[in-house]
Amino acid sequence: MKNLILSACFAALSLTACDASPFRRSQGLRPSSTPHLAATSLPSQQPREVVSRQELPLTIEDVPLPDEVPEVPVEDLAPAEPADSVALPHEQHLYPVDHLARARALREEGDLSGALTEARRAVHDAADDIEAAENALDALIRLARLTGQKQLAADAYAELSRLYPDGPEPLVEQARLLLELGDTEGALHSAEAAIELDPEYPETYQVLGRAHLSAGQLTEAIARFKQAVHLDPYHGYALNNLGLAYLHSGQDTLAAEALAQAAYLLPHVGYVHNNLGLAYERLGRYEEARMAFDTATRLSPRDLKARLNRDRLNHETGRATSPIPVPRPPV
Repeated sequence: MKNLILSACFAALSLTACDASPFRRSQGLRPSSTPHLAATSLPSQQPREVVSRQELPLTIEDVPLPDEVPEVPVEDLAPAEPADSVALPHEQHLYPVDHLARARALREEGDLSGALTEARRAVHDAADDIEAAENALDALIRLARLTGQKQLAADAYAELSRLYPDGPEPLVEQARLLLELGDTEGALHSAEAAIELDPEYPETYQVLGRAHLSAGQLTEAIARFKQAVHLDPYHGYALNNLGLAYLHSGQDTLAAEALAQAAYLLPHVGYVHNNLGLAYERLGRYEEARMAFDTATRLSPRDLKARLNRDRLNHETGRATSPIPVPRPPV
């Protein structure tokens, strides 16, 4: 019986030592330094278990119990889910595992969920390796977008901004995703931080203007869009958003001017022509408005906004509407 108990104790000590493996790395990355308006590892190479548990014929009576079990404070208990939503801690192995290669292989096989998990593990393993962390984060962002996990992608862009604290691009992309998620306050914060990094980058003013427009702050939105256009006069999307902000504020003449320029720079973007049609309609230029709505309907047959605006205008002006067939999806 004593030999059996000693064997059990040695087995327990062995398991504890393996769990505290020197291959385990720290978690996470470390920073290196009415009308319808239009806004704009391979699965077959699974690693073996490092520790093989030996089945011991123990019963409850054979295991000695301490006289008193100490109480563990709640704050010392490990959380059920990792605190870091980007890096995914995982069991380390006795040999290196290329989780990024696994992610690529799983994506090619169509297993996007498994690929995303492997990409998060790759982020965790990158630790202080900036290049490896960037590659893992890029892969994670693409997979998160493909799987519709925009918040995870936004968090990954925040990690990229910590890797490259002098570049505004990750913060701009994070702000765009936060706008799609409806987090206007978070988008404003990210966009303002991006402007502090590079006040000459037009996209920072473009995304900040969109955040102000989403918050209903029209004066601030117009000012930011004008700054974007000043830095890049050929920025068609900034001109479209400037015109849209003018429309919301009732400045229809200025809206028509900005949207006409946007339509010239973006001739194949349907919603720009739709917005231009609304500006012309407000100015009483009905024929030009009808032409703009027709163009928008032709460019985007499945977008009902321009079609509804055109039909409404024809109804109000007493002109018959000629239906434009909507292409059916392939069978």
